Amino acid sequence: MHPAALDDATLLDDCDETRTRRSGPGGQHRNKVETAVVLRHRPTGITAEASERRSQVENRAVAVQRLRLRLALEHRETAGDGPSSLWRSRAADGRLAIAIGHHDYPTLVAEALDHLQATGFRTAAAAAALGVTTTQLIGLFRRSALAWTALTSARATAGLPRLA
Repeated sequence: MHPAALDDATLLDDCDETRTRRSGPGGQHRNKVETAVVLRHRPTGITAEASERRSQVENRAVAVQRLRLRLALEHRETAGDGPSSLWRSRAADGRLAIAIGHHDYPTLVAEALDHLQATGFRTAAAAAALGVTTTQLIGLFRRSALAWTALTSARATAGLPRLA
């Protein structure tokens, strides 16, 4: 199972959490209280942080969401023979239904990147393996600037042309 797919409690068990102060808007409360949260995933060394909220609990939730996306983009696993049950539940008639803020978004990005890596980052081949159209697969990455950058960078490294 990809670490981006873990539930919050299990993911946090695999992380070191640091609380600190950060400067910026928020007044005295933000400057006096350690509301910033930095998470480091021990197995991979990948980190994420959040400090824009005044509440430590809210910052932890944002940091977990950011960590999931960073894990999805930076940690590769071996692609399965076909789409996972989660992927199939989100893909119907070649269309992929998922919002960027949804808990499953990083998991789907991770699975797509695993299949893309297995096909040498050829989008048409990966889309066929996942049972969606190439447009839908590319659209999954366009929802997030970080995901889009990761995909275009990986394709450039593989010597493939930029996607329009």
